[in-house]
Amino acid sequence: MKIVWTRHSKERQGEWQKKVGITRQEVEDLLRNPEQVVPGDLEAFVAQTRRGNGLLRAPFIEIEGGRKVLTVYWTSKVGKYWREEQDANPV
Repeated sequence: MKIVWTRHSKERQGEWQKKVGITRQEVEDLLRNPEQVVPGDLEAFVAQTRRGNGLLRAPFIEIEGGRKVLTVYWTSKVGKYWREEQDANPV
């Protein structure tokens, strides 16, 4: 699967790498094999996985042959974003 990075997503990944060690490879692994995918804003989806005591989240859109990363972030608000199985994985 092809992963396309926007300038913004590259910048955010770099910021999160400095803060909590989130690598580019970790984000690409998340997009290729997410623990969960939930609906995002407009036509986007959010790949997410548990990381430490929070979630690593990567909003993306489907493109021909892959996914385009819109941004990347880590949050401690697991209860706000984690969905039960019937609501998850719409892709």
